[in-house]
Amino acid sequence: MQQQVEETIEVIRPALQADGGDIVLQEVDEATGIVKVTLVGACGTCPASDQTLKAGIERIMRDRVDGVTEVVAV
Repeated sequence: MQQQVEETIEVIRPALQADGGDIVLQEVDEATGIVKVTLVGACGTCPASDQTLKAGIERIMRDRVDGVTEVVAV
């Protein structure tokens, strides 16, 4: 699961970087399916970052990686 999450982040990353931000993977808990990430740069201070996280990143992760239940910002 860890490798699939890392590969999916590499797919997502260019879109975030185009807006001046980035994403850093902190932890993948395979038992619970929770992926912890940190949004940095413009994404770290953007008022829409919660929406980006849940409606964008989490949706893509759940579609592409079996077992992912939630993506949370830390």
